[in-house]
Amino acid sequence: MTVKLLALYTRPDDTEAFLAHYHDVHMPLIMKVPGLQKAVVNRVDANLMGGDPPYFQIAELHFADRQAFDTAMASPENRAAGKDVMSFAKGLVTMLVVTEEAA
Repeated sequence: MTVKLLALYTRPDDTEAFLAHYHDVHMPLIMKVPGLQKAVVNRVDANLMGGDPPYFQIAELHFADRQAFDTAMASPENRAAGKDVMSFAKGLVTMLVVTEEAA
């Protein structure tokens, strides 16, 4: 059963600087996390319920199961990625752990 870390980002003041750091610095760190099967970055385009979307970007980090997720979270590579996210997105990011269920 796939376990995912979802990182939900609100809109930064400087979207260009945020995206440059995210893609050039943060994602290379994320891709080194052991056990990561897939990383998906979703840009939020609209809020179908009206108004501005509450999130700017949602990232999904996929792991095979809870054991792989726990091992990844305890790794030095993940600690480096966590330190980095706090350097550019503190106050902008909410992180959730979810289990994917087939419909």
